[in-house]
Amino acid sequence: MNKHDAEKILTEYLKPIFGFTLKRCKNIQDAEDLSQEIMLRLFRVLLLKNDLADTNKFIWTVAHNALSNYYRDSAKSVVGVSIDEIEELIAAPYSVPDDDSGAVHRLQGEIAYLSKLQRRIVIAYYFENRKQADIAKELNIPLGTVKWHLFEAKKELKRGMKFMRKASELKFNPIHFHSYGINGSVGSKSPDEFFRSTLTQNICYCVRNTAKTVNEISEDLGVSPVYVETEVDFLEEYGLLQALKGKYIVNFIISEPTAGLLGMQDSMYKNAAALFANDLYDELIGFGILDDPDIVCHQTDGAVSLTETPTTDRNFILWSLIPYIAANSGERLRDDKISFEEVASIRPDGGQNIFHAEIMPENLELPEDYVEMKNWCGPMWNEAYGHILWQVDSRWSQREKPDTRYPQDAKRVLSLYSREKEGALSKDEYTWLAQRGFVKTNGDYDGNFKSSWQTVILASNEIKEKLLTVGEKIKEKHKAKLDALKAPYAEAVLKSVPAHLRKVKEFELQYIFHSDGWFLLHCITELINNGKLKEPAEGQKKVLTTLILPK
Repeated sequence: MNKHDAEKILTEYLKPIFGFTLKRCKNIQDAEDLSQEIMLRLFRVLLLKNDLADTNKFIWTVAHNALSNYYRDSAKSVVGVSIDEIEELIAAPYSVPDDDSGAVHRLQGEIAYLSKLQRRIVIAYYFENRKQADIAKELNIPLGTVKWHLFEAKKELKRGMKFMRKASELKFNPIHFHSYGINGSVGSKSPDEFFRSTLTQNICYCVRNTAKTVNEISEDLGVSPVYVETEVDFLEEYGLLQALKGKYIVNFIISEPTAGLLGMQDSMYKNAAALFANDLYDELIGFGILDDPDIVCHQTDGAVSLTETPTTDRNFILWSLIPYIAANSGERLRDDKISFEEVASIRPDGGQNIFHAEIMPENLELPEDYVEMKNWCGPMWNEAYGHILWQVDSRWSQREKPDTRYPQDAKRVLSLYSREKEGALSKDEYTWLAQRGFVKTNGDYDGNFKSSWQTVILASNEIKEKLLTVGEKIKEKHKAKLDALKAPYAEAVLKSVPAHLRKVKEFELQYIFHSDGWFLLHCITELINNGKLKEPAEGQKKVLTTLILPK
């Protein structure tokens, strides 16, 4: 539409639009501002439109949309609504004058803040026009209870229409978990299902320190309680939230570290890894333990030879042995005051674990050499058929992210490993193992055929204990220094954790410098940085940092 035609149309509607806003705004200044905004919107759109079927309908649609935004943004929809009109507004929300349209929206919003039972009764009675006796029968409650809830709901709605709800900063700046994971066994649901949305994450964050009702959470987030209620029920069912007399508080640790705390953590692990990892590397390389025949690995970058058994380079073997020894040696040196069973949650999906999540504050300034945990998962271990599959996933490996199928897949690997000792597996079984990097095959399955396991295998309990003894001696040698490194960090971390979760954190702190992902990561990083450990070849990444060992 050309400019002249657009201006002509707007001139005809100038007075009606001003009258429309004057009736609905609190003062003349707001009416003038809203009129100007409507006219500007209309002018911009008309210049782009040439095929309006109904100009009048279009004009008033834009005007009503602008008015709705005005009510929402200025929160003036409650002005001029009589408390005595509440019931009439509920009963006939679409028959009220235009002057009260904002109040209807506000009222419908307030209905969401009623309890679940009151909400069902109000909707059934006023919006579905159902008889009170029928409602009582459907809900299996006395008729008098229905009448009482209707009376109480009306009082609550009157109170809500007077009350100006205020959202917290989370409404405008929602948080996002930087990372999350579990300590323990996963059930049929993955962590992604529990933290499935921004809303779910923000509900947890909202009650990380203080228990709140569903309505209080809703007010903080600026979200209808109807949606919050559903997510809270889900989180409480699976133990991520704890119910306390009608209120909810988070039941897992949400870390929100400062630059100072992260710097302290990084320095602690760097110093600890420098002490332990270098001594361990030197022991493994210098005393011939890697030549023990019970350390078995036939990993090869090329094709499997039909006539020769490949000899794996020591670097690849060290990628498995060093993290394993770091995680599992020196268990008697740990101060195990708190057991896993005391702090872990047993969840309806079969998992028994501790959840944790981390939020990284914006504009966080970290040291240039800060070691970040990227694509990390583990250590993970599963027992079956007399063996253990032990793994770590890291930025250097190349496996699919573990999910709820992982325990079953791990047990299948161990089953096939055990069975192959008694005879060849089927073609499909070799294919399944090969796809996951555990074996390579060559030749005709029905003729000259050979398979080769690509992971590191400890063939006896004797070699396992020998390796762990090496690690334990090194940890015992440096125990005083390791304890001194840990003490100030542990104290600072406990101060940052809500009181009701400190026991959980104390349990986790017991494993620092043992089965501790950060410690393993820093051990690997220390050895890469000083050139002792080489980065893996491309063909080694699927089974990197993976061990099969006796139970």
